Amino acid sequence: MYGRDPWGGPLEIHATDSATDDDRSRNLNDIDRAALSRPLDETQQSWLLGPTEQKKKKYVDLGCIIVSRKIFVWTVGTIVAAALLAGFITLIVKTVPRHHHKNPPPDNYTMALHKALKFFNAQKSGRLPRHNNVSWRGNSGLQDGKGETGSFYKDLVGGYYDAGDTIKFNFPMAYAMTMLSWSVIEYSAKYDAAGELVHVKELIKWGTDYFLKTFNSTADSIDDLVSQVGSGNTDDGSTDPNDHYCWMRPEDMDYKRPVTTCNGGCSDLAAEMAAALASASIVFKDNKEYSKKLVHGAKTVYQFGRTRRGRYSAGTAESAKFYNSSMYWDEFIWGGAWLYYATGNVTYLDLITKPTMAKHAGAFWGGPYYGVFSWDNKLAGAQLLLSRLRLFLSPGYPYEEILRTFHNQTSIVMCSYLPYFNKFNRTRGGLIELNHGDPQPLQYAANAAFLATLYSDYLDAADTPGWYCGPNFYSTNVLREFARTQIDYILGKNPRKMSYLVGFGTKYPKHVHHRGASIPKNKVKYNCKGGWKWRDSKKPNPNTLEGAMVAGPDKRDGFRDVRTNYNYTEPTLAGNAGLVAALVALSGEEEATGTIDKNTIFSAVPPLFPTPPPPPAPWKP
Repeated sequence: MYGRDPWGGPLEIHATDSATDDDRSRNLNDIDRAALSRPLDETQQSWLLGPTEQKKKKYVDLGCIIVSRKIFVWTVGTIVAAALLAGFITLIVKTVPRHHHKNPPPDNYTMALHKALKFFNAQKSGRLPRHNNVSWRGNSGLQDGKGETGSFYKDLVGGYYDAGDTIKFNFPMAYAMTMLSWSVIEYSAKYDAAGELVHVKELIKWGTDYFLKTFNSTADSIDDLVSQVGSGNTDDGSTDPNDHYCWMRPEDMDYKRPVTTCNGGCSDLAAEMAAALASASIVFKDNKEYSKKLVHGAKTVYQFGRTRRGRYSAGTAESAKFYNSSMYWDEFIWGGAWLYYATGNVTYLDLITKPTMAKHAGAFWGGPYYGVFSWDNKLAGAQLLLSRLRLFLSPGYPYEEILRTFHNQTSIVMCSYLPYFNKFNRTRGGLIELNHGDPQPLQYAANAAFLATLYSDYLDAADTPGWYCGPNFYSTNVLREFARTQIDYILGKNPRKMSYLVGFGTKYPKHVHHRGASIPKNKVKYNCKGGWKWRDSKKPNPNTLEGAMVAGPDKRDGFRDVRTNYNYTEPTLAGNAGLVAALVALSGEEEATGTIDKNTIFSAVPPLFPTPPPPPAPWKP
């Protein structure tokens, strides 16, 4: 039997070989030495050396990728360590007692804002929504404007009652809606933070829905406009039932409520209504169909006011007595400014920046009431509104000159509000007397507080630290401090320690001049004279007119909480609208107080490229 010699030579093996070990050793010595000089392959070496220790591989094959062993080890180790740490932290978090940190309570201005808005719910006329949130109010005025044969309106249900009575005065109501819309456009984020944005927009829509009924809002031109629903004249000694002679709950009214219209000479009312509709169209810009309807109505009624010149109150005795308009030029600028912002049509800007328009509106007059912003005179608000255009868009020529004038006049008005100047007196308690000691001062102070805060925010947003009053420079904080002192006075920081906002604080008027609040909801219908006993009662109102800002104290900080004295205790739509605007402007955390929405109001305004001025006249020797 032969086998192959693994070292290269033949090897004969005899099964029966019985050679000794010495013989085998000699036989091995005789093997061909040359075979040992050949190189050995790996298998042969393993036979000679036996198993050897394998080296560690430098890489790890993960199937889809090959990575360095060192990186792989570090990665896995890091993941394991992180998992252990996370588990340890989770264990600590679950075992350590938790301390829940509550959100800080809302500031006074935010709390007052909630209440001031609620007043508008109590003033609603018409069929009330379920969420109206005033338990003692119900549907009322459901026959307003109905059954009038040949009239240009179908019905006049809706809108708001003006004050403690049940008359719907469209002039101050339109101003109130414009103020609410302006405050939403500037401070929508603050309304949202306070949880009131949906609410205030619903209040605005309640008013604008009614305004669209007061004229043919789908037409391009109109000939008539409703100015008032209801009547309140008692000067002639008449005992005929009306909204002032009778003292009844709105839900129980059973007397005729006449409708007052004007077909010419109501420029102020028409332009103010245009301002209300145009400003609301910006508020509801996301509702394109409704916004378009509001813009169309605003353009129609503004054109009506421009072509039918005259004061609306010149034609009716009641309007002249209760809400007399001193002029209409300020409304032309006010309404035109809102229409420009709502449409971007420079025709309106061209119109309201004519120097003759500003002159007629009294922009250069001065006088004791210059700078007093109210339902009657919109000039101070209009000038601030157009100063905004100059601060943020700077349209340049040909508007720059008049816009600079408006801006300068706004600065002068703000100077007049400061205690360092003697334009307006102050009571000993610190209330500014913008109406020079006449009754019902709070509405004017609230309006001034809003304008001052808003101008301060405009300057801050324009990176302007302040403004000049003559040679003296004042920071924007001075304006905010003025606004706070006035609103704080209204909320109770006054010599009587009384809040003039019903329901705010612990001490506030209990005998508010208001029909619905003074008559109990006891399922008893009191007729026209039957309610007089509630009017003359010395007892507090059975229903709290929450959020109503009353007329306010006299020039000596005195106040009589008497229901029959409306100069102290009657609230109004216009007054509350100014207060709401001032409260939302001042509300919120201190560091975020100055936040305004710079851009929304300009949504419809196209880019303005300043037109170069005309070249100078050719030189003549």
